[in-house]
Amino acid sequence: MNQQLLSQEPKQVWHHFESLNAVPRPSKDEGRVIAFIKNFGESLQLETLVDSVGNVIIRKPATPGMENRIGVVMQAHLDMVHQKNADTQFDFSTQGIQSWIDGDWLKAKGTTLGADNGIGVASIMAVLASKDLVHGPIEGLFTIDEETGMTGAFQLQSGVLQGKILLNTDTEDEGELCIGCAGGLDTNVELEYEQQDVKTGIALKISVTGLRGGHSGCEIHLGRGNANKVMNRLLWTAGELGPQIATLDGGSLRNAIPRESFATVVIPEANRTAFEKHIGEMATVFRSELAATEPDLKIQFESTSMPSRVMEPKAQQRFLHAIYAAPNGVVRMSDQVSGLVETSTSLARINLNQGSGIVQFLSRSSVDSAKIDIANSIAATFRLINAKIVHQGSYPGWQPKSDSKILSLMKQIYAELFGKEPHVSAVHAGLECGIIGSHYPDMDMISFGPTIKNPHSPDEKCHISSVAKYWKYLVATLEKIPAKN
Repeated sequence: MNQQLLSQEPKQVWHHFESLNAVPRPSKDEGRVIAFIKNFGESLQLETLVDSVGNVIIRKPATPGMENRIGVVMQAHLDMVHQKNADTQFDFSTQGIQSWIDGDWLKAKGTTLGADNGIGVASIMAVLASKDLVHGPIEGLFTIDEETGMTGAFQLQSGVLQGKILLNTDTEDEGELCIGCAGGLDTNVELEYEQQDVKTGIALKISVTGLRGGHSGCEIHLGRGNANKVMNRLLWTAGELGPQIATLDGGSLRNAIPRESFATVVIPEANRTAFEKHIGEMATVFRSELAATEPDLKIQFESTSMPSRVMEPKAQQRFLHAIYAAPNGVVRMSDQVSGLVETSTSLARINLNQGSGIVQFLSRSSVDSAKIDIANSIAATFRLINAKIVHQGSYPGWQPKSDSKILSLMKQIYAELFGKEPHVSAVHAGLECGIIGSHYPDMDMISFGPTIKNPHSPDEKCHISSVAKYWKYLVATLEKIPAKN
């Protein structure tokens, strides 16, 4: 454990966070962390349930005198995004996250930190384990697979939860109260393509690295580069120099802006100098265009072993055209909430190898019809090259409620504690609140949390002081939950 971190306030939250971060917890492989949370609840002799999909529910009775308060469901997701830098030696399946303190920020050594949503999980654990906090009936709801499909929220059964107020802990700006979110839809492209044998030429491995990446909902509006788009443009503009693609691998996760892309190409030996010059010129172009957002962008190449087969030229041309034409980034800003992205799409993943390929997009919108429209636009683009299109993983947005009682209460508490009004907003990311709300339509919901920057990337960091404020706010909120009518 990070002993320096354990001396920070609130100690109980950081203790549980470090314990949690010792447990590998990738999406769709949460068995170890489910057992960890189950054992935690049982060790406290609290009612602990694990449902059929793996969600864990832990119930804690009210402190004496608070039994008549409205029941509160505190919710966080157990899985985390596993990403690391290319030069980082780390095995997520066996190693715990290695955190370190940089001033007032907590970071990880070359990997994602797991603050998304580990701080929320740890704070719920701290409430459940506390002996001195004042609160009404509490349910800790720990869902699974939020990052790659929200499976836990989708398969949560109606009638299981007893509370009437949901405190979601997955917002990433302290002082912000989130009351709405975007829905999402995955578009998966599958294609088979012709190949041809390699007879002559030289092989190069091209790498696009150093991009900041990040969350494709929360950070899609920041103008960051998409490694898949950068690589495609590099190859498309080099068409006259005859590069032939053997393999292409860019991005890693459906909900992360791609940070890296790697291609193995074969070029005519006579064009090597011109091709290398082209790479240098395009690197200068990209660094100029993305100077403010991507100062660490690198485009490099090196000789590599000769592949046996490459993409057939006409198939390659059609593919590069389709990727170039495919939408990516912000599509429309909201008319209702100033500064909020309404609709976007992210070209998250490309993989071409040995005659087959995949391309993955995640489209988001707070307007369901717009979400479907942008997904259809992507599908239409790739149907032009006879690819197979599969739409899946659609989830609803969360519509704000202006008459929310928990919102009114928490605005008042924040002003009393910190002398200023909290920022009330909706987010362009997908939150489980929308799905949970479809199972429990009368649930009064709100989302909040400490400040976390660059989630879903190895640059993820958590503001230590904001965790102390978040904890103080959470404790005060639980104490002031009103009585039942």
